[in-house]
Amino acid sequence: MEQNNYQGVLQQPIGSGFNAGSTATEVIKGIDLSGKIAIVTGGNTGIGLETVKTLASAGAKVIVLSRDIEKAQKNLQDINHVEIGAMDLMDPASIDTFAQTFLASGRPLHLLINNAGIMWVPLRRDDRGIESQLATNYLAHFQLTAALWPALKKANGARVVHVSSGGHQFSDFDFDDPNFLHREYETLKGYGQSKTAVNLFSLELDNRAKAFQVRSYALCPGAVGETELAREAPLDLFQQLGYCDAEGNILPEVAASLKTIPQGAATTVWCATSPLLNNMGGVYCENVDVARLVADVSIIGGVKPYSLDRENARRLWKWSEEMIGRTFHLEG
Repeated sequence: MEQNNYQGVLQQPIGSGFNAGSTATEVIKGIDLSGKIAIVTGGNTGIGLETVKTLASAGAKVIVLSRDIEKAQKNLQDINHVEIGAMDLMDPASIDTFAQTFLASGRPLHLLINNAGIMWVPLRRDDRGIESQLATNYLAHFQLTAALWPALKKANGARVVHVSSGGHQFSDFDFDDPNFLHREYETLKGYGQSKTAVNLFSLELDNRAKAFQVRSYALCPGAVGETELAREAPLDLFQQLGYCDAEGNILPEVAASLKTIPQGAATTVWCATSPLLNNMGGVYCENVDVARLVADVSIIGGVKPYSLDRENARRLWKWSEEMIGRTFHLEG
């Protein structure tokens, strides 16, 4: 019987032939996606945009979901094989509206790239009371994946790729108070919790979906410069993390460690397309390979065991169904 990745039992590099310096263009070389349909959330900027360019260059039809249609049209105007769809991850109704429209087209869905995210923002909640990083980075993508399940199943071979983060080490998932109603809000903990949730969801989805030829992967793109992700982060947070000096200047050693956007998108593209992953799923990847399991939270890198815990993954699935107000039945 094919092994699952509960407790991180599959978390060992598999010799991809790539590394932290590899680019999305290098990863896609020799791969033909003609006839494939992909959906990318947040694909109009940053590593999402690079992912869209790369998948489209290999022949895929890519649907980019964005809340800012004008911005998306501007940034995507020179890319062939692209459609733009309206969706706001903080608005559950807009997720269902898009999914219903896509399902009505009768098309299969071969690649779902849950890329969009926010980071290190002030305390905000959506209309349901869900903290914004948890709502945007995780719960909206759970809802979208559930809504698009018939199309994923119809593909007879699909992958769901979740852009997580090494920041999952900032926090486990707090089932007692996920929305900071009874504890002080710390944006790093909110971010870390949301990314731990992404990892747990990817793990559980793969275990439930592989019988239908749908595999799931979570990944860390690495620390990437030139994105908009940390635009709301206060200066003192970067100083606290040791990223910049007292005047706000990024430290040279930090700047030297940052990936370019093409490098940042490489692991997403690898998870979406690599033949090496055809018979493996539920793994967390980084630097264009399967990451190692690293229990020590003082060590940056790898994946933390609590974000691949079987019981927490199943508990989170049930909590998520309660939050979106419906069950995610994979048999449907």
